[in-house]
Amino acid sequence: MKSCLVVDDSRVIRMVARKILEELSFEVLEAEDGQVAIDLCKTKLPDSVLLDWNMPVMNGIEFLLALREMPGGTDVPVVFCTTENDLGHIQQAIGSGASEYIMKPFDSEIIQSKFSQVGLI
Repeated sequence: MKSCLVVDDSRVIRMVARKILEELSFEVLEAEDGQVAIDLCKTKLPDSVLLDWNMPVMNGIEFLLALREMPGGTDVPVVFCTTENDLGHIQQAIGSGASEYIMKPFDSEIIQSKFSQVGLI
């Protein structure tokens, strides 16, 4: 079973994402900010990450850059899932190593489509 780390400071978003991802047969791990997520990744890298942009302690871009520096971190597909929907943010995310980009609000169909595009489904 593939694993997905859901990184979002909203408990509700993590809960919705968990439900969708579990229906797609993913084992789901959760982190409320980028620092907690990095600590989890140091223990064991997930097969994928669903990542929010705006979070306390360590934001999504900071997490992504730190993940990409870790051994094996460049192999983990990262899908941003955020309210930041302007071209500048999208370009920054992709330029920093994100695999795909989802705008909030999202649904099962959107997650399934983006995860399929990056080869996770």
